[in-house]
Amino acid sequence: MSDFNNQQVAQLPKHLRQFIVEQHYEKYTPIDQAVWRYVMRQNYSYLKNVAYYPYIKGLQRAGLSIEYIPDLQTMNDNLGKIGWGAVTVDGFIPPAAFMEYQAYRVLVIAADIRQINHIEYTPAPDIIHESAGHAPIIADTDYNNYLSYFGSIGAKAMFSSKDFELYEAIRKLSILKEAVNADEEEIALAEKNLRYIADNMGEPSEMALLGRLHWWTVEYGLIGTLENPKIYGAGLLSSIGESATCMNPDVKKIWYNLDTINYQYDITQQQPQLFVTPTFQNLIDVLEAFADTMAFRRGGAESILKAIECKNPATAVYSSGLQLTGVFTDIGLSKADELTFIKTTGPSALAFNGKQLSGHGKDYHKDGFSSPVGKLKGVSKPLEEHNLIELELIGIFEGKQVELTFESGITINGSVKEIVIKESKVILIVFENCTVKEENGNILFKPEWGTYDMAVGEKIISVFNGAADKDAFEEIIFVSKEQTHKVTYDEETKQLHTLYQKVRSIRENQAGYEELAEIFNTLKTSHRIDWLCALEILEIAYHKQLDPSFEKELRIYLEMKAATEPDHAKLINDGLHVIANPVTQLITEED
Repeated sequence: MSDFNNQQVAQLPKHLRQFIVEQHYEKYTPIDQAVWRYVMRQNYSYLKNVAYYPYIKGLQRAGLSIEYIPDLQTMNDNLGKIGWGAVTVDGFIPPAAFMEYQAYRVLVIAADIRQINHIEYTPAPDIIHESAGHAPIIADTDYNNYLSYFGSIGAKAMFSSKDFELYEAIRKLSILKEAVNADEEEIALAEKNLRYIADNMGEPSEMALLGRLHWWTVEYGLIGTLENPKIYGAGLLSSIGESATCMNPDVKKIWYNLDTINYQYDITQQQPQLFVTPTFQNLIDVLEAFADTMAFRRGGAESILKAIECKNPATAVYSSGLQLTGVFTDIGLSKADELTFIKTTGPSALAFNGKQLSGHGKDYHKDGFSSPVGKLKGVSKPLEEHNLIELELIGIFEGKQVELTFESGITINGSVKEIVIKESKVILIVFENCTVKEENGNILFKPEWGTYDMAVGEKIISVFNGAADKDAFEEIIFVSKEQTHKVTYDEETKQLHTLYQKVRSIRENQAGYEELAEIFNTLKTSHRIDWLCALEILEIAYHKQLDPSFEKELRIYLEMKAATEPDHAKLINDGLHVIANPVTQLITEED
């Protein structure tokens, strides 16, 4: 897989690379290119007044143009200059992976583009949303710092097992809605399933709450004042429908603060309210306040319980710095609700500072790991704070048979085989011929089970999603089996593609205008459902001042379609407006 000579893409770890797909630029059809051009011209025509930043300058800095679907290499060449990169993926990817890409300062771009019948809005991620929505504002330093910081926080967020169900339901519905000739009954069933899952999520996880903050800022955020906000959210910037309607008074504008996490969202509907931040710094302040409530900063029993509910690999960090990765299944609690031990089941690993300890990978700890948490009874200083001399004074040194009793009542009786110290902290003591018992006599470990690795740490100070050393753990983030649908075109559609390509060639080469009347006649007789190609022909006829009667015929044809086809009325009328107020002229005015 190419790194596009982009430093950010080159730094991506292998557990994120599994989501990258080839762009296959040659598969974009002439209609796809026309859809891109229409949306971008509409966007600029409207967004020049309501977007937070100079739209065209932002596009140019990201390597985008109004005329063509962006090529990934060109985007990376330009984004690389501001410390970002871009890759293409297949539709929605899991939130944890999406967040981590942001932390690596890499834009995730859906390779597909919306169909012409979803030109105003699509619930599925597509190249218009990802590149035309997210990329232009990346050049703003305050904003891209927020985006990458959000990614680093989000990558640590604990999710629930129900979050997986919701992700799958959203992905399936978005794929169905964007599919050609989608079964309406199947779509209705998928919508019903999504509503049911969304209504029965229970207490929202950290990832779910962060998802709301992401939605109301990165996707649907406004900046400025309640009376005169500007758009910076990519969902609005890439929706020619909602970018216009969002400024209506009936869409409530609310100040963005931590209370925003209480507002759910529906990807299939236009938003009933939007949130306004006075500055991008405020976004970081709110994110920081929420991060203070998260397991990776709080630690303790409540955080391990979040990991148990997750039912997927997570990492607990001892106060010594030792990191335990695995699927957490059990904890011990004292009468004061303090942790006494933690347990994982199945492949587990030990790490320090994000690097797996030699000999302590998931092959060695294939059946799980359990160890006490806390202080030794009668020893005021935490065990991890002892140096080798101090350990020897309390009877702990290699080759010595010892019995350790924790304040929780857990006892460990065995021969010290090895003491592991990292950065002046004792992180692990390895025992042979070891028995581990709880205060009530329950046996946690027997000598015949082999060597016993006792994690050292008075407390669990942090718990976060995923592995400490993801590449060593060979972490496979959940990858959906539901794939986006690949389109096969019939002969009639291929013929329409040919007509679109001819119109584009005539416009770009400024030659062959005499062919336009014949192309229009073919459209009228064989492709009456189409409206965009006729609009592009009118654009040429109007600006090149071709035969006035031909231009009039085109205009009447389109006006009649707008009057008799409600679904196309706004699209056609908006197209006529941009023809009369050309984008090239607007670009010059902005510059």
